[in-house]
Amino acid sequence: MKIRSTLMALALTIAPGLAVLGSAGDALAAQDTAQAAAVTKISHATATSMFRQVGITWSSSGNCSDRNNPTCTSFEQLNLATAQGAQTLKRASGCALNITGGTETGHASGTYSHWNGYKLDYGKNTCVTNYIKNSFTYIGLRGDGAPQYQSGSGNIYADEGNHWDVLYYNCGGC
Repeated sequence: MKIRSTLMALALTIAPGLAVLGSAGDALAAQDTAQAAAVTKISHATATSMFRQVGITWSSSGNCSDRNNPTCTSFEQLNLATAQGAQTLKRASGCALNITGGTETGHASGTYSHWNGYKLDYGKNTCVTNYIKNSFTYIGLRGDGAPQYQSGSGNIYADEGNHWDVLYYNCGGC
């Protein structure tokens, strides 16, 4: 059993994203799934309180916050790290931030999606755009053609034309 534990530790140290033989491979394959599931979810009220603390605004075309209505902007079931990431962006950039998309239905699906609490949309303004383009690394076009920029902490900012679609893997150094 000690050899298996040692091999597992070695596999995680040398190749954290690769599968290896035996039970260590099974554990590594489950690592991404477990990491995605092991997040702290917050309520809409908690998120809005956090956003108010730093001066972040939000809006919706439907003037509502119902998670099941695509014209609303909801923060129900938002990941805590995502809300903290928004606070980090606001503090670091000093820019006006207006969230136009949260966890409501109507966005693309997937593990790291709006619905699962990993993404926020921000209305574009010159300050935010300049901050992202000057502070983060251009990493190429997303599958849909959106230019992407990656922060030092690994979060990804995609320019979708009329807004920024931001994928928060973490709080961005909070």
